[in-house]
Amino acid sequence: MAQTFELRLHSTGHPIVYEVNTRVLMNELSQQSGTPLRLDQIPDTLLDEWQQLGFDAIWLMGIWSPSKRSREIARTHEGLREEYRRALPDVTDEDIGGSPYAVGAYTVARSLGGARSLSALRRKLARRGMGLILDFVSNHTARDHPWVSAHPEYYINGRNGEETEKPGEFFRTRTTKGFRTIAFGRDPHFPSWTDTAQLNPYLPAARTAMIDTLQKIARMCDGVRCDMAMLLLREVFMRTWGAYAASPEQEPLRTEFWEEAIQSVLPQYPQFLFIAEAYWNLEWELQQLGFRATYDKTLYDRLLHEGAGSVYDHLRAELIYQQRCVRFIENHDEHRIAYLMPNEWWHYAAATIAATIPGMLLLHEGQLDGRRVKVPVQLLRRPHEDLSIPTKAFYTKLLSCLHAEIFRRGNWQLLYSKSAWYGNNSHLNIIPYMWRMENDCRFIVVNYAPHNSQCYVELHLDSLDGRTFEFRDLMSPAVYVRDRETLEHKGMYFDLPGYGFHIFTVTPAHTL
Repeated sequence: MAQTFELRLHSTGHPIVYEVNTRVLMNELSQQSGTPLRLDQIPDTLLDEWQQLGFDAIWLMGIWSPSKRSREIARTHEGLREEYRRALPDVTDEDIGGSPYAVGAYTVARSLGGARSLSALRRKLARRGMGLILDFVSNHTARDHPWVSAHPEYYINGRNGEETEKPGEFFRTRTTKGFRTIAFGRDPHFPSWTDTAQLNPYLPAARTAMIDTLQKIARMCDGVRCDMAMLLLREVFMRTWGAYAASPEQEPLRTEFWEEAIQSVLPQYPQFLFIAEAYWNLEWELQQLGFRATYDKTLYDRLLHEGAGSVYDHLRAELIYQQRCVRFIENHDEHRIAYLMPNEWWHYAAATIAATIPGMLLLHEGQLDGRRVKVPVQLLRRPHEDLSIPTKAFYTKLLSCLHAEIFRRGNWQLLYSKSAWYGNNSHLNIIPYMWRMENDCRFIVVNYAPHNSQCYVELHLDSLDGRTFEFRDLMSPAVYVRDRETLEHKGMYFDLPGYGFHIFTVTPAHTL
């Protein structure tokens, strides 16, 4: 069923994954149709559009059975309610579900049609050459997940009374083994997630159950996006939980959770894709444990806050690392890029860089339409927005460029810019690079600054015959012809406007 997906995703260095807020999308489609729809009833026209845009896989965020306890907390937490009101001024309780990252059970929500509906949708995607990505929330479960009652030993347990001393860190609950005090899930740098219970993957029974769950998910999809994956690295976990990580009966395991978990899946599903949400410069470590791709939050931060020089330095990292990075300028955790970058050309320049460098490209549903409102993950409805026709046109054209095999199988090289004249340092704002594959070539140049910048870029087109070359921009009508000697010794001159960019196809001029 997923053969086309395997060929496209695992033989390419540049897969494209599209994140969909499943509950919001299905509610909108149901409203349009006048009747509740299942996953397998997503219109073929929408699936065809995803295929035509060139997506290799669809990440359905939020398909698992929701937690009733998480929904109660989401509806009564005043801080969250204020966030909902900012996003959706007319919000009602009916618009609020539990967090999709407080998983009640790893079964497909009945409101979405259950497992059969997901399986049917997966087959439809596969026929169009697209795979299916789902979430695996490895750090925690919902407080009312069945394990909390049946197997409280799978979790970080506190001592009796600690829920009163530290109410923001522990909760008391009845289990089949008596009352237990259990820790909320947490990132050590932030307050606990009070609708979750913290798992302990370093106790044998818990690890076995977690890996069994992962294997179950692997039968349902083509890959998983592993939420907050770095929290389960042994050093991080032990530093966060210390003495809590051991139980009276057992010492914690010393082997890394992810290494064992990934290796438990790959023998049966060798093409299965593991994507890590990762921060704190721990991406390389997770890649070494078997993750095919890890979030590149550093690039996101540099594109948003630090400018061209910082972005350029980031792209100087080893290519083997670059190829396993997930490039994004938007996802459900971040504010919409159209909101953060109100200058459309800044947005487009950032998107061009993220889309045309090595690694996996992650796009977020609504990003292509220029949506500006970040929708909290607990909401089941989003506000109406006037969508941006220019932004949709830009992304349609950009993605059409990526259909070329050179972006998927070619060799990438970061180039250098030189000052256009003495004392002009604006060349430092320009980021140039090239893709090559046999006699095919793409040359990308981006002025990542809000003002005009000038430079020369030396180009050695050894793989192309000819003395003169045509540079045809795929994003605009611009066409230039330059001779080899000038390109190699002086370079190609650019005077780019603020956030200007080109994606050139380069061909010998005499062949035209």
